[in-house]
Amino acid sequence: MKALDTNVLVRFMTGDDKIQSQKVYILFKNAEIEKTQMFVPVTVILELIWVLESAYEIPGKEIADALGNLLLLPILKFEHETSVRKFVHEAKTSNADLADLLIAHTSIECGCDKVLTFDKKASRSEYFELIK
Repeated sequence: MKALDTNVLVRFMTGDDKIQSQKVYILFKNAEIEKTQMFVPVTVILELIWVLESAYEIPGKEIADALGNLLLLPILKFEHETSVRKFVHEAKTSNADLADLLIAHTSIECGCDKVLTFDKKASRSEYFELIK
């Protein structure tokens, strides 16, 4: 199995580079035909959120919807898939920062009670605890 870098998913989701986007389409189509999977690390999802928000100015709800669609692709195998699914589900209705929400759900799946933070906004969430 091979893993995907963030830029591959950016090309797939934005289509901003025609040549690279076409290569990704062919890569995904071949994986579908061959019934193989590619691995998506949770760090790639975190970076993908950052890139889509900052460089492309895509609203959080749209990013959550797009990530939800990626989860439907059988050619992709996600690290911490359960927490990614929970994150996507909650992100569609939450006003929380997407990166914080992903960190929280991944931490909880790994057995943590809370995420300690200095971020006052994040600490309003049930998943975080403010360090005083």
